[in-house]
Amino acid sequence: MQVIETGIQGLVILQPKVFKDARGYFLESYNQVSLKALGVDAEFVQDNQSMSNKGTIRGLHFQKPPHAQGKLVRVIKGAVLDVVVDIRKSSSTYGRTYSIELSEENFTQFYIPPGFAHGFEVLKDETIFVYKCTDVYHPELEGGLPWNDADLAIQWHTQTPILSDKDQKYAAFSTFESPF
Repeated sequence: MQVIETGIQGLVILQPKVFKDARGYFLESYNQVSLKALGVDAEFVQDNQSMSNKGTIRGLHFQKPPHAQGKLVRVIKGAVLDVVVDIRKSSSTYGRTYSIELSEENFTQFYIPPGFAHGFEVLKDETIFVYKCTDVYHPELEGGLPWNDADLAIQWHTQTPILSDKDQKYAAFSTFESPF
């Protein structure tokens, strides 16, 4: 597995080695020992999977301390624009966004440490998105930022996404008080 730095501390792209032949392909999608050797020292305790259609935006979500979550995300079918916002108050990149396309074709994975708001836009129908989390879900500690916040200026593909009710109600980043 190859690690690609993003310029934001702790946030890394992981590119697995993919072995293709006439039968199809094989890749090692997760190896705790290998990741630790590459600087990703996280213990994952929960796996999640979603299926969404093109034009859906899920996020920007985070879970507050003491149960903040790191995530290792990837797409097994379809494609997404994966987006994060650094919400660590002490970070030199506080408020900075980063986005990357994850797809079934590129096999790319993205490690998002605690202290980031995370979301994704679905680029193809019936996209299956999977992720490992470093803590279990605690709904009472969930927070979020608006997907279309002017201060964040995220370059989404759609301006009329399919959203959940809760993703339409988050307060602006300019009034945000980070718990990190």
